[in-house]
Amino acid sequence: MLHVEINKQLAHYEMNIHFEMCNEILVLVGPSGSGKTTILNYIAGLAQPDHGMIHSNERTFFETGEKPMPARDRQIGYLFQDYALFPHMTVEKNIWFGVKKNERKESNKMIWELLQVLGIEHLLQKYPHQISGGEKQRVGLARALATQPSVLLLDEPLSALDKETRKQCQDELLRLHAMWKIPFIIVTHDLDEAERLGDRIIYLDQGQITDEKWKKHLVSTF
Repeated sequence: MLHVEINKQLAHYEMNIHFEMCNEILVLVGPSGSGKTTILNYIAGLAQPDHGMIHSNERTFFETGEKPMPARDRQIGYLFQDYALFPHMTVEKNIWFGVKKNERKESNKMIWELLQVLGIEHLLQKYPHQISGGEKQRVGLARALATQPSVLLLDEPLSALDKETRKQCQDELLRLHAMWKIPFIIVTHDLDEAERLGDRIIYLDQGQITDEKWKKHLVSTF
């Protein structure tokens, strides 16, 4: 169970967000600047809200008045919009980057199976500039899951892909979620994608959760 309760005074509005989720895919949809990525950053520990709480199972990531748990200890997988691959590292080194050395032996079988599911086992000795956008997305996913996270955050992970590759990667995300059975939170501005991937969709506008009746309004603001 992931419990998120956030209050933050931002430059142009006050963010008030409250939701709970189990091992499902939750999609955050809303116009640019509505707070989608900010929510991911609060969960990951890359930024802190003013007030509230963020709990994952029995672990407290953030609670008002207490010292926040450092990002490195939260066991969060995060796939950024640009994938954030290290250009000077091979695909193999990128994937293993976040795995602690003392855990590599026991993680080896799991990571190899992950590479096969994603179809990137043949890319291990290539560098990011030598692979396609869809392949970079899969490498980013493999790196995010290689640490065996308790929650996976994905910030517009398919936005840079062409239509056919995007469809393939949507299928892979659904398959990976069925395998991992952990909370996935996906940020997108594509409503068709949200409806295809999400077990549940949260519509955001200026830091607030809106009613689904605002769906047409959100489409018109992109």
